[in-house]
Amino acid sequence: MNSLIHNLGGGRYDFDVARHRAPAASMGAGGERSLGVGAESSATGGSYDEAVVSHIAGLSPEPDATTLEAADEAERELTRFDAELGGRVAAFAPVLLRSEAASSSQIENLTASARAIFSAELGGGTSRNADEIAANTRAMQAAIDLADDPSARSIQRMHAVLMERQPRHTPGRWRDEPVWIGTRSDSPVGASYVAPAHEHIDDLIADLVRFAGAPSIPPLVSVAVAHAQFETIHPFSDGNGRTGRALAQSMLRRRGVTRNVAIPVSAGLLADVEGYHRALDAYREGDIAPIIRAFAAASLRAVRNARQLVEEIDAIRSSWDDRLTVRRSSNAWKLLDVLARRPVLNSAAAAAEIGVRQPNVYPPLKALVEAGIAKSKNEHGLGPFWRSDEVLAAIDAFAERAGRRSV
Repeated sequence: MNSLIHNLGGGRYDFDVARHRAPAASMGAGGERSLGVGAESSATGGSYDEAVVSHIAGLSPEPDATTLEAADEAERELTRFDAELGGRVAAFAPVLLRSEAASSSQIENLTASARAIFSAELGGGTSRNADEIAANTRAMQAAIDLADDPSARSIQRMHAVLMERQPRHTPGRWRDEPVWIGTRSDSPVGASYVAPAHEHIDDLIADLVRFAGAPSIPPLVSVAVAHAQFETIHPFSDGNGRTGRALAQSMLRRRGVTRNVAIPVSAGLLADVEGYHRALDAYREGDIAPIIRAFAAASLRAVRNARQLVEEIDAIRSSWDDRLTVRRSSNAWKLLDVLARRPVLNSAAAAAEIGVRQPNVYPPLKALVEAGIAKSKNEHGLGPFWRSDEVLAAIDAFAERAGRRSV
């Protein structure tokens, strides 16, 4: 039995993550071989080390001064940016939420254009990736809605929303089989990490929830450690990474770091995905500083990137005022703000947004097309969709910037 000590204090603090040996022949099907990536498995001979994860509730992480300072700075920047958008939350909350969902999905190698993602939300699914990212958007929203209900049930609800179209991964239910991180998809034998046995998940998640609710721990430190502990437990057969990052958004909201928008912290993590995974490995080996620093650096990158996105969409929206020349009483003016935050619309969505009957929304939509603000195209066999290529390009540019490694 090997003992891992987690460095949650100024020195070293006893957080035993032991490993016990289990027969691979007892393994079920559908495990994970890397964070958030499902894999088929078959019963094979041999044995493997399975983690036995200790409780963290009641413990107080005390990272080194440099790490704590980085976390404090990032927390202040997140709060400042959120406060700046407070009065304009309707305009940017949906865009930033979708940017966070897309970035979190991209960490799991799920990518799609902004146009595909927004179209998928309207039922125009042309890509499996876009459908999964749209589901992740709904899971992120569920996480924020459940911020006042920190519980195992709320975590299961996030996962149920995320995986609702993938029933083989038992949406909203803890796994009943091993999951692991390694190169083999058919067996955990030789894996670099095998998550704890499923019989321990209820107890470990209850402990995690208690830790996450401790008000004395600095918010970003709490978020980073809770996220790493969640990924260490790996309670689901798939979707753990995306659910864990949704949980982080929920915790940021609950701790009051953010109140208005889901700041796309995952977009910051995209700049160094390997470093993020190394930080999770370091947590399992006894060092919490790397994951806290990863979240701190990701938060600062996310704020910088999101500021640029907001500025670009602001400029686009302002230019529309000069290009639209219809009478001021036209509902076309109301649709400008809608299109800025929902750059792909069908007639039903547009009508619902401005509170008119569906037949009455076609003239204002036509006015936007004639002004060169929107384009219309029959798509997906569902009738016409209207889109703003300018806003979509700004969101795609945000995603491209997020994927660049910062120097």
